[in-house]
Amino acid sequence: MLKQELNEQLTQVGPGTPMGEMLRRYWYPVAFVRELDEWPIKKVRLLGENFALWKGPKGTYGIVQEHCPHRRASLVYGVVEEEGLRCGYHGWLFDHTGQCLDQPAEPEDSTFANRIQAFAGKAEALGGMVWAYIGPDPAPELPKFDVYVDEGFKDCGWTLLPCNWLQIMENSVDPHHVEWLHGRYFKFLGEQQGFLAPPGFQKRHMKVGFDEMEWGILKRRVLQGNSEDNDDWAVGHPLVFPYCMRVGGAGIEQMQIRVPVDDNHTWVAFYTSHQPPGMTDFPQQVYPVDYEFPWLDDRGEHIVDYIEGQDIMAWVTQGDINDRTAEHLGKSDIGVIMLRKMFREQMGLVAEGQDPTVGFTREPHDRIELPCEKDKFGVDYTEFALSWVSGGSMRYSPAMDTLKKLYVEAATLRGDDTWTVARADEMIENSAAEVARRKRLARE
Repeated sequence: MLKQELNEQLTQVGPGTPMGEMLRRYWYPVAFVRELDEWPIKKVRLLGENFALWKGPKGTYGIVQEHCPHRRASLVYGVVEEEGLRCGYHGWLFDHTGQCLDQPAEPEDSTFANRIQAFAGKAEALGGMVWAYIGPDPAPELPKFDVYVDEGFKDCGWTLLPCNWLQIMENSVDPHHVEWLHGRYFKFLGEQQGFLAPPGFQKRHMKVGFDEMEWGILKRRVLQGNSEDNDDWAVGHPLVFPYCMRVGGAGIEQMQIRVPVDDNHTWVAFYTSHQPPGMTDFPQQVYPVDYEFPWLDDRGEHIVDYIEGQDIMAWVTQGDINDRTAEHLGKSDIGVIMLRKMFREQMGLVAEGQDPTVGFTREPHDRIELPCEKDKFGVDYTEFALSWVSGGSMRYSPAMDTLKKLYVEAATLRGDDTWTVARADEMIENSAAEVARRKRLARE
């Protein structure tokens, strides 16, 4: 258990807090490129502060404090111009650095604008998302992780959760929950409700390991019936410090993103690049397919018949901020302990005026490859991919049919002619998603 002071230090993300100052040394996705193309201004809340994000006529992005320094009206209701963002209330104009350039109602010879500086961060596009940096200059490089830049068909499910981001991140270094929450509990639900739970998640963990690395913590496991030669141990996958986890297998290359909106809210996104082995040509896209997925039903109860919904139940039911003064950690929680230690060390470096040393780079680059297993849980590639698509948040994706056909076609290209669209349909027909859909239709 933790003392209350340390729990607050680890969970408070606002300006001036130890964790908040450390987190401000990193870039965060705050919008989809699609959104700013549809309307060039969006309100953004990040690390306990509100901002106006905008896209200029030449395609550059800017992010500035929401409230205009003049009379505190919201710049979200401003006018996008070539030089920057103009307040809709009195027309004050701010450039990408936050410098006031124009005050229309002031005398022509006034130098007042030169003395007005709004807080501005930096914004860039990557992987179909707009990223923001709101820390001190000079900004680090925006890490171009493989999932965002590699070829593949991309979709991204997202939602806003009423809980602190840390309890979500701690789940990323808690591998034992997989065999219980996504294994035994999922199987129990299936037995009660008449669907087939994904069998790949039901294997027992025989051994787990955690290694500190440049980008965070590499998580490894040996599952029952497998060995250290399997990818789950030989390769593993990383918690990407400070707010992501890279997972994969069977051609599903995914970054699980947990953006700290404020102390009590987290924007969660599952950004997936579908790259089935054997595929070289992918469906054409202008933007990643993005969609909001539900986690509460019409009665306000958690939806727990899919994998991410089960995780969300565990995260949110801990409370908006988990009371770690009442917890009791065991030997199986070594990953959680390691993560907390890493956060404290990185907060200490920033407090001393240094850069973080984990998940942070100032080196220009085109691509960063993260270690991630391909052979997931030692089960059939296509079966695992389809069970993930139909048994996870991707079941809500508008691209479901495209994904199903993609993995079946890839199996054929690899010489596996046992998989057909009809067989995939049959598998999905027996999934939790389809059973729940049929029961919902029956009620209506």
